[in-house]
Amino acid sequence: MVNHLFAAWRMDYVTAPKHDGCIFCDFPAENNDVERFILYRGAFCFVILNIYPYNPGHMMVAPYRHTNLYETLTCEEHAEMSRLTAGAIQTLKRAMSPEGFNIGMNLGKTAGAGFADHLHLHIVPRWKGDNNFMPVVTGTRVIPEALNATYSKLRECWGT
Repeated sequence: MVNHLFAAWRMDYVTAPKHDGCIFCDFPAENNDVERFILYRGAFCFVILNIYPYNPGHMMVAPYRHTNLYETLTCEEHAEMSRLTAGAIQTLKRAMSPEGFNIGMNLGKTAGAGFADHLHLHIVPRWKGDNNFMPVVTGTRVIPEALNATYSKLRECWGT
């Protein structure tokens, strides 16, 4: 028997043209936060939803300055990245009640960075049982909520 999993809204992402530049430089410069899923802008860094999330609510914090060298971040960038990470955790707790978090960076292609030229920190909410048989058996990850709905929920809760 073959089971079918329908996530028709994902087709928009699959068929969308791929961005040629640096999303962490170009998206904030567009000043189109809703379309680009930018949740919060600080003075040195910003928070953006991952459009290909590991789990619903998967956010990233990135400096505006284009760098892939963690050791070159300024004191202000380090401090704001830390504050925004704490803000992301608080927001996710209010909006989605996760039971845990994965937080980290992949520095360089070899380390698994999808965008190796611009460092960014991942905040991934976790729930008991969120890593079920689907990724292991079928290579498929199920995201149970549309990205627009997640964005609206998180945007409403940010800073409350």
